[in-house]
Amino acid sequence: MRTLVLGLGNPILCDDSAGIKIAQRVRERLNNASVSIMETSKAGLSLLDIITGYDQVIIIDTVQTRGGRAGQIYRMTPEDFSFAKHFSSPHQLNLVTVLELGKKLCLPMPSKITIFALEAKDTATFTEKCTAEVEKAIPQVVDLVLEELAARASN
Repeated sequence: MRTLVLGLGNPILCDDSAGIKIAQRVRERLNNASVSIMETSKAGLSLLDIITGYDQVIIIDTVQTRGGRAGQIYRMTPEDFSFAKHFSSPHQLNLVTVLELGKKLCLPMPSKITIFALEAKDTATFTEKCTAEVEKAIPQVVDLVLEELAARASN
């Protein structure tokens, strides 16, 4: 079974870099040749090229929700994140639309997609450092991704 861990974000936009940082830390701790780990700042239709052909995908990104607390962690499926004000880029197609398009084009789409989203505080400041709240939550998300991978491997 082909599995992809995909960290999304912009490495120079404060908390928006968290998805990329988490994917990098998962790579450092994971020893499993059947799991691919990638980071990208792409969004929208560009994600189709990345996720096509994988059986399972774990996506890691930041999110900003109404009333959310910076550093809060969400585990979602594509259908769940409609409450999000922002996921990757507000200027492109959202993930659910991209997945539906892939299915309509009969592309080999993942049968299981899990999203770990980390509530961001600042996604606009040019810096490679996350805010303290988000930085504190990054190791927790790394652990959750590794637990998810372990659970999938045992099934």
